[in-house]
Amino acid sequence: MDIKTATAIRRLRLVSAPEAVSFLILLVCSVLKRTTDFNAVPVMGAVHGVLFILYVIFWADAWNRAKWSLGTGLLYFVLSVLPTGGFFAERKLRRESEDAVIAARARQEGAVKA
Repeated sequence: MDIKTATAIRRLRLVSAPEAVSFLILLVCSVLKRTTDFNAVPVMGAVHGVLFILYVIFWADAWNRAKWSLGTGLLYFVLSVLPTGGFFAERKLRRESEDAVIAARARQEGAVKA
């Protein structure tokens, strides 16, 4: 994995958890808006919208650079629209990055010819 691919995956990983948190907070704010006089939906909606747009941009970049299969690319997109999916995406992306680092080190040491 080259540095640009690793950077694209890292960016996607770093935005996935905050996007998931903002989605959950937006859901709570929506419930509070209907049940109380508290209305933070416009603010949280904007915050979540920006984070979701960043997620989609970083997702497209990572998909393009990492050459993921259609199934893998769609999995990461579907995880972005599920309320807690960003947490699962972050965990899966972290594992993928760690595996790539291990493979690169093994190739450097000559343990693996790939």
